[in-house]
Order: sequence, then structure tokens, then C-alpha cells
Amino acid sequence: MFEKIRNLLEMIRFSHTIFALPFAFLAAILAWHTPSQIPIQFRWLDVIGIVLAMVGARSAAMAFNRLVDRKIDAENPRTAIRHLPTGKLTVRGVLLFALFSMGIYFVGAALFLPNFLPLVLAVPVLLVLLGYSYAKRFTSLAHFWLGFALALAPICAWIAVRGNQVIQYPADLLPACLIGLVVLFWVAGFDIIYACQDFEYDRDAKLRSIPVRMGVTGALRLAMICHGMMLLLLVALGMSQYFGWRQSLGLSWPYSTGVALIGALLAYEHSLVRPNDLSRVNQAFFNVNAVVSVGLLTIVAIDLYVV
Repeated sequence: MFEKIRNLLEMIRFSHTIFALPFAFLAAILAWHTPSQIPIQFRWLDVIGIVLAMVGARSAAMAFNRLVDRKIDAENPRTAIRHLPTGKLTVRGVLLFALFSMGIYFVGAALFLPNFLPLVLAVPVLLVLLGYSYAKRFTSLAHFWLGFALALAPICAWIAVRGNQVIQYPADLLPACLIGLVVLFWVAGFDIIYACQDFEYDRDAKLRSIPVRMGVTGALRLAMICHGMMLLLLVALGMSQYFGWRQSLGLSWPYSTGVALIGALLAYEHSLVRPNDLSRVNQAFFNVNAVVSVGLLTIVAIDLYVV
């Protein structure tokens, strides 16, 4: 049993939950901290709800992706060692795990009651997450679909915390949408880099991707543009008081310092990858991006609650 659990967690790369979860909590702490038209109270139940919803949704989406792509993974030399192609896990077992994860996701959404919005939005959000698994079969913009799917995390966390306020005052959702755009361009950028590894296989298998459409060199340039957009949006988030929003997010010099450090990290990420040398893609993908997400959350928390 423990071996199966370990294989399931390896299959969905459970440790990579750290990529999106910090952005959900980033939106949540800003939602709790920023003054609002309707008083917002901190609840530990909301924290548990965010964790359960995020872990459940991501686990379900990853398991579903492995099911949908199992034949492609078996044919691709880079992914042929994954758990379904090698028989370490069965289709039935992975399907049951995906359904179990969906259950956790809906339990997490239900914890926000009497705020009914998370439950109302739970199904369409899940459809977006699961739909990504088919995207590369018909569009080269699959990387941006993935970015949009993860961008829903901070937006949904904000809605879960602020509740009906986003209905009565739609402009209240603007900060969360800005954070969502940050995540969209960040994820699309590093997913384009990651997809460069499969350029030859995707081209021969007639799968759609930015590297197939633009070549590896063009794809790496577009990834750099995406991360440049991410940095501009982070700067805009820190300058919210100049946009005529009802309330400033209260971010100051620690946040600005953090954005500069993130810029340096992204520059380092791109320095690791060359069109003729993709050997360090995993280092760029896993190590740098984990520091970016956790680091930004830590910096914002220090800015809001310590400085």
C-alpha cells in the first residue's frame, strides 16, 4: 500500500504543488490584510479550505493528465519511464486516485460556507484544469492554457476569502486578477522552456506547442517575453495606490526588493538554457521556480506583517 501511495505521489509530482500554492496564499493574505467595504475576518477554516482545494484540484488534474497522455508518454523516450507506461500503476488505480482527489477538492470548497461562491465555481474551474490535458492536441497555446489554469488559484483564493464582496463590488477583484496574470505569464514562460525538451517528438507526433510552431530559439525568446511581462505585472501590483483602486495593498520597499530579486532569478533561469543545450532545463524549471513562488509569498508576508 505504501509503495502504491509513493508511486501515486511521484506520478503527480506532489512536491510541485509548491509552485501554485504560494500564489493562492499570497492572494489570501492580501485579501485578509487589505481594507474592504465589508469587514473580512480571518478564519483557520479558510486556510484549511485553500490547502485542500489546491492539493485536491492539482492532484486530480495531474492524475487525469497522466491518464489522457499515457499512450503519448509511452512513445516519448523522455516520458516512457513514467508510472503508467511502465506498469507501476494501473489505469484503474490512477482513475480512482483522480476521483478521490476531486472529492478532496470539493470538500475544500465546501469549507468556505456560508460563502457559496467557491462551490458554485468549483465545477467550471475543474473543467478548465482537466481540459488542459487535451490542449496540445489542437492548439500551440497549450502553455497559456496551463498558465490560465494555475492563474485561477489566486483568483479563487481571493473570492473564497472576500466572499460576496466581489459580487457587490466587482472592482474588489482587480488585485486578484493582477496576481492571476502574474501567474499566467510565469507558468506559460517556464512551461515553454520545459516543452523545448520534446520539440522533436512533438513535431513528429503532430502535437501542438510553441517550440514546434516557432522553433526552440523562438520559443525561448517568447518565454523570456512572458517572464518580462510577469515582472511588469509585479511592479504594477506594488503600485496599486496609483491606479485609483479604492484601497492600496500596502506594499512597500521589501516587496520592491523582492521583485528585483525575482527578476535576477528569472534572468538566471534563462541563462541556464540555450537552443543547442537543454541539459539544464530541469534545474531551471524546478529549482528556480520553487524559489520564485515561495520567495514572493515570504517577502509579501514580511512586508505586510513585519515591516
